[in-house]
Amino acid sequence: MNILVVSDIESKSLWDYYEPEKGKDIDLILSCGDLDPEYLSFLVTMINRPLYYVHGNHDEQYEERPPEGCLCIEDQIMVHEGIRILGLGGSHRYNGGSYQYTQQQMDARKRKLRRKLKKNGGVDILLTHSAAWGIDDAEDPAHHGFHAFTELLDTYQPKYFLHGHTHLDYSSSHTRRTRYQETIVINGYEAYKFCYETGEPI
Repeated sequence: MNILVVSDIESKSLWDYYEPEKGKDIDLILSCGDLDPEYLSFLVTMINRPLYYVHGNHDEQYEERPPEGCLCIEDQIMVHEGIRILGLGGSHRYNGGSYQYTQQQMDARKRKLRRKLKKNGGVDILLTHSAAWGIDDAEDPAHHGFHAFTELLDTYQPKYFLHGHTHLDYSSSHTRRTRYQETIVINGYEAYKFCYETGEPI
């Protein structure tokens, strides 16, 4: 299965200069947030594959204009063709926005998922907006990673952790791909395509 991850900034290649061959090898689209809802609606229409998303910290507009044809998987485990995808959007709280959380609030969200995680036998993809604590996060309050995410990685060791928020052009310390224990960590900034089975970019 080939997965397209998008986050934070709309790809001109996929929107302004879209051509059908760019989406022909995509089987699933996952959004890590902070994207124009019309962009997500465009992608799901043109590529004609399922699109699941979580909210970024700048996605208040989704409350009035959610992306059409796309499915929000906040606080859910979506099973897609046998792949278990857990969605937890939002950023660390820094100015009181709708999709901002304290460490304690995100930990409470994580605890509420215990029954779902047990029922599904864990998770294969952790889909978030923010990074995990100590894994591609930053020192400023807006870009602190969440302890809850690191704990989920420690406990369930998903195959992939997909996040956005820490833009790759913010700092040379932010990386597109890294590994944490058994998990491949991918920063979905703008757009990134990879093969689920092999982990290789496409």
